[in-house]
Amino acid sequence: MKPITLKLTNDQIFDLKKRYYAYKIRTDLPYTHFQIRGDDFTITAYTSGKVVFQGHSAVFHASLYGYVESEETQSTKKVSTQSNATPTRYPMAGSDEVGTGDYFGPITVCATYLTDADLNVLPVSKIVDSKQINDDTIRQLAPVIMETITYSLLVLENAKYNSVHKTMNMNVIKAKLHNKAFLNLSKKITMPTLSVIDQFMPKDAYFKALAQEPEVYKDLTFETKAENKYLAVACAAIIARFAFLEALDQLGTLYDFEFPKGAGAHVDIAGKVFIERYGQDALHKVAKTHFANTQKIINL
Repeated sequence: MKPITLKLTNDQIFDLKKRYYAYKIRTDLPYTHFQIRGDDFTITAYTSGKVVFQGHSAVFHASLYGYVESEETQSTKKVSTQSNATPTRYPMAGSDEVGTGDYFGPITVCATYLTDADLNVLPVSKIVDSKQINDDTIRQLAPVIMETITYSLLVLENAKYNSVHKTMNMNVIKAKLHNKAFLNLSKKITMPTLSVIDQFMPKDAYFKALAQEPEVYKDLTFETKAENKYLAVACAAIIARFAFLEALDQLGTLYDFEFPKGAGAHVDIAGKVFIERYGQDALHKVAKTHFANTQKIINL
């Protein structure tokens, strides 16, 4: 995508360097204060006060300093910010889910609410690359986020999931969970004008899936890979992943068994060991039994 250029104050540029202290920072480039490099972004702060955000997650990082991407065109534009000004996209809400691609374990969905004040407390430099974070770091980071922001978390355990999946597909189930998460969140705070859902189905199909629901939260922005663009979604992804890991740990303790993540061949092998120990009927309590893994496990 095209670079994003913002005009920042000296205080904001100082804050930028402080916020991204954990990344590689160069200070030897001509006409610059510094340049920050991450896995999928580069931020260059020039002595003129201009700051250029580049890379796959440029929108995400620029949004922390007031950049707003046009919802209609998703085209880039320059936005000037003033010292101590509230970024125009905060407060914001966002949601994401975890566990839909894992044979073992539940589906977890989280919706979060962030204000500009939260940016001063959250470890943003660690959150921004949430997809690259390992499980140990998730376990350390999520509690900090959960103590700082307002959120709604839902955990759909396997037995219940397998029951409802008999009459609805996974996307419909996810739609109902996201809707419930936003409704729960709306009871805790006054919802912001920007509420983003990490899109997993077309907007029309999403609301069609909720046609029979007694209450539907409708003021949503749908966007793919939203965790790379919106801090609220990134925080939701981390909390949901933490809840998934905790649930998997609890299952492991209950059955004295190590449940692997994913849905590959290693899962089939573990599943075979599990049913040899606890029987095939026990699968519905720990796994999403409509996955192809079930038949593979039985046939091993």
